[in-house]
Amino acid sequence: MKQVTFYLDFVSPYAWLAFDQLPQALQGLSYHMQYRPVLLGALLQKNANPGPAGIPGKREWTYRHVSWLGHSLGCGLQMPAQHPFNPLPLLRLALECSDDGTINRFVAETLLRHVWLGGGDALDPERLEALRSALAPQLRENAQEQAKRLLRENTDAAAAHQVFGVPAWEVDGRLFWGLDSLPMLRAYLQGDAWFGQAWELASEVQAGIKP
Repeated sequence: MKQVTFYLDFVSPYAWLAFDQLPQALQGLSYHMQYRPVLLGALLQKNANPGPAGIPGKREWTYRHVSWLGHSLGCGLQMPAQHPFNPLPLLRLALECSDDGTINRFVAETLLRHVWLGGGDALDPERLEALRSALAPQLRENAQEQAKRLLRENTDAAAAHQVFGVPAWEVDGRLFWGLDSLPMLRAYLQGDAWFGQAWELASEVQAGIKP
């Protein structure tokens, strides 16, 4: 059975869409999924990448696109009252439910629904208190400092594995990025022979323009 690591940050609308589509995309396959929250902003900063929300025009397009995808895929997506926002409170809350840096699917879904359904302010104090209450059975005692450490460790490990954005999946040292890579991930888990040689060809392409 393959072990797949799902790197996600609740600030990403594509993380919600991919999370919702994942069971259907991988239906019938044998795998074990680990959900690891990471700080997307730190990964973007490491690669000098402003992200879609940092580029005028692309920001508005991204919000329209993900709203359409939520509608067309049937899972729903309403932009929160403010975006981007600081996801640290949500990431740390999720990892208060963890002993090893991974969270279960219930915790991930609860956080993602909090942000991406209903159009509320993701950091509204009353909503955050209600969110903590919903997660109460999962919370570890006095886990705030441990949650901060786990988030740093998860993000550092993701960067070390060349994770540059979310959602991303790692399996057998191979990285699959973005909602539209789910069919590719499925093909790999099915043992598609294409991955035996073609995967490595991308790293052999010479850069015509040097940074």
